[in-house]
Amino acid sequence: MKKLKVILLSIVSLVAVGIFTSSLNTAKADDTLDQPVMTLGTSLTADQKQGTISALPSQLNNSSSNYNTITVTGDTLVKYLNPSGSNFTSGSGVWSSALIEPTSSGSGINVNIVNYDGKNNITTITADQYRNAALTAGISDANIYVTSATPIDGSGALAGIYAAYSKNGSSLNQNQVNAAQNEMGVLSGITQDHNGTNGYTDQQLNNAVAGMKADLAKQGTGASKTEITNIVNNNLQQNNLQNIITNNEKNQIINLMVEIRDSGALKNGNFQQQAQKLSSDITSKAKNIFNKLNTQENRNLVQKIWDSIVSFFQGLFK
Repeated sequence: MKKLKVILLSIVSLVAVGIFTSSLNTAKADDTLDQPVMTLGTSLTADQKQGTISALPSQLNNSSSNYNTITVTGDTLVKYLNPSGSNFTSGSGVWSSALIEPTSSGSGINVNIVNYDGKNNITTITADQYRNAALTAGISDANIYVTSATPIDGSGALAGIYAAYSKNGSSLNQNQVNAAQNEMGVLSGITQDHNGTNGYTDQQLNNAVAGMKADLAKQGTGASKTEITNIVNNNLQQNNLQNIITNNEKNQIINLMVEIRDSGALKNGNFQQQAQKLSSDITSKAKNIFNKLNTQENRNLVQKIWDSIVSFFQGLFK
């Protein structure tokens, strides 16, 4: 009888381990792609479609890689973008297209806007805005290439990116996608409003937001609005934006961070690491901008006051 119990327990244990392992493998497959996916806007003419197909695969690390193709329609825009406040219809045109290439763990999210016939036709969304939105939506470790045959804001490419992961069985949830879309609206709006403003760049804003996400991940889902406000203020200050971003814009960013906190994004175990990688990459690719932020002329007032205090006491002890 004892032997029978031992055998039964062993069988149950093996079955449990198998189920657990299977669930882990399923979870891992949910947030990655098996191979590259190209999204093509449904409004492309035959020539534009061929031009897009020629432009995007050439960007792959392995140009001979196979890739799946999906068509992005007005219905795709309605499904993924309207829940966050957009007003697309089934008849909405789609021209912007994307190619998503899965990469190794820890490589982060990289976005390149590819010229079409020598011209950047993505008129509104910047590469760093795409990267931040992808992070919020739950995407990690991917190279994303975006292009358009005609001048357009680039929303179709973003909807296509979401659809590509969904078709692959991804666990991207709509709350995170909504937060990502709201984030896109906030960041692109701020950048447009400050176009030409001395001391402002889109890189600074996106670096600040990536830093906010990393700090938010450290606090976790229990972060209060006061703590989130402090996170926002600290990162704006670190990027010399504290005197440029208006109170209304700051409140929009604070509300956005609250939405990200509540969206489920922080439950992703590597969200913090991906956010830190994003911030590091933005800084690295815009060294000419961020090096200037560290000059004596541009150091923030708090740092100058602290330096004065330290200098004063050093003088007393000399």
